[in-house]
Amino acid sequence: MDKLAVVILNWNGRELLDKYLPSVIKYSNIPEVSVYVIDNGSKDDSIDILNKKFAEVKIIKLEQNFGFAGGYNKGLEQISAKYFVLLNSDVEVTDGWITPIISLLDSNDDIAACQPKLKSFLNKDEFEYAGAAGGYIDKYGFAFCRGRLFNVFEKDNGQYNSSSNIFWATGACLFIRSELYHKVGGLDFDFFAHMEEIDLCWRLNSRGYKIVYEPKSEVFHLGGATLSKTNPHKTFLNFRNNLFLLYKNLPAEKVFNVIFIRMVLDGVAAIKFLFSLEFRNFWAVFRAHINFYISINKFKQKRIQNLKEMKIKEHSTIYNGSIVMDFFFRKKKYFSDLHFNP
Repeated sequence: MDKLAVVILNWNGRELLDKYLPSVIKYSNIPEVSVYVIDNGSKDDSIDILNKKFAEVKIIKLEQNFGFAGGYNKGLEQISAKYFVLLNSDVEVTDGWITPIISLLDSNDDIAACQPKLKSFLNKDEFEYAGAAGGYIDKYGFAFCRGRLFNVFEKDNGQYNSSSNIFWATGACLFIRSELYHKVGGLDFDFFAHMEEIDLCWRLNSRGYKIVYEPKSEVFHLGGATLSKTNPHKTFLNFRNNLFLLYKNLPAEKVFNVIFIRMVLDGVAAIKFLFSLEFRNFWAVFRAHINFYISINKFKQKRIQNLKEMKIKEHSTIYNGSIVMDFFFRKKKYFSDLHFNP
């Protein structure tokens, strides 16, 4: 069994593999580390490229596109390693990216998952959207990061160069104990894509484990390689999955009040889309809520199971405020403006 499996999920990503896989192979060439590509039913020539140019990579073929969550779950069932790192196909890694995080995981069994410093491939002195210097949520489930609030990105001036506890680690580069990944049920297939790593980390947090950011490891992420930030389908997934996230994981005394307020805030966002003439995004928010309502019964059993396993209800890594109000009305544009010390 390997110590670490570096696992990339691919769907019609021939060009991304060709561009980013060489850095992964080069800087993962250490003992007890193997590189895998799970192919999510690609229709392009991804498999041919892997066989011709990257023979050292192990390939797991899936018969169809199961989405981010389903693709990883099905592929990881076939991989034996102490640790997994779920790595997006559009990430450039750097020399020494593995060792600091593995050392951290080896040193503390209470740490379930970690992420490195995530910076922009296009603007390499700037933090990247999908994880930056570690992820958090506010009390209404809105996700944000150290180094990135909404679409404001900080430059990396060393302000986040210390290891710290976070609420969620980015799915773009997520190191996790394989035993715990399987024990808590992996990524939720019903999310399909987007926010499933936050859901996974919430389950781990609630069971008493820690999620940690380790800046001694650094990677660069292109981002938006599958769906752009303005794509209506991404809008649909983000709004719907955020409601799934809250319903699955909030304790009983909070769930209804928080979801009600979240729905009001979503309504405000939908109206903003409407007045901005973004009709497809407006419709995406509406569809997201309808889909959530009709999925309640499916998620009820998941919620019951989470409540049974829950050891911790209150988390210091959840911001006890509204990031929406702070950002848009109080004009707090940077993480330091929040005075949040998790």
